[in-house]
Amino acid sequence: MIIEEMTMPEFEAGLKRCRTVYLPFGSCEEHGSHLPLSTDTIEAYEVGKRAAERIPLFVAPPIHYGSCRSTSCHPGTVSISTGTLKAILKDLVRSFRAQGMKNFVVLTGHAGGSHKMALQDAGEEMIVEFDDINVAVVTEFDLAKEAGAPLIETRGDAHAGEIETSRILHSHPQLVKGTAPEEYPSFPNGILVRDKRSFWPGGVWGNPAKATAEKGRKLETIVADRVVELVKTLESRAW
Repeated sequence: MIIEEMTMPEFEAGLKRCRTVYLPFGSCEEHGSHLPLSTDTIEAYEVGKRAAERIPLFVAPPIHYGSCRSTSCHPGTVSISTGTLKAILKDLVRSFRAQGMKNFVVLTGHAGGSHKMALQDAGEEMIVEFDDINVAVVTEFDLAKEAGAPLIETRGDAHAGEIETSRILHSHPQLVKGTAPEEYPSFPNGILVRDKRSFWPGGVWGNPAKATAEKGRKLETIVADRVVELVKTLESRAW
């Protein structure tokens, strides 16, 4: 059930089948010279749609902005604060709960450390505020990397490399502009760097040349499978 495409009566009828909502978080962030700025958002939203084809599940419209620190100096990255990110998730949970939702699956396509921690913090605060809801917070990248390990040839692939390029080649091939050079940046340990792009010029972490649309299809399926499992687990009991 894709919420942005539903009417009011359809939403109301859907509540008789399901009280779980999938909240896709993304970013407007550089993904090398070959992938769109919306890569994280596309990945998170597409996985939700695939999961909703298999089980009753509300899929909310995606959040297109995230907290992006490592890529903040790269052209095209538009970041929001962790405080704003937390507030967005908390407001969404409160509003969806008022509409009758009980289970919340927060999947973020952007896997930045501060971004993920902000979403986890917001989720923790929500389960304290409301004792009648369940919340899960996961990253699309972690699910893809863990479950799709046998498919991935690039060791240490992390950003705009083999995994993400494969995903977009599968779901939105028209948005992929060729490939980009293999790159593995190294930031100084413990030092907070102002000019982050000087340590990461190309904005790639991995090897996009290893990507294929078929790998992307398999990865999307694997991650959707994990989301379905997560939804069933979340709905099975009060956590």
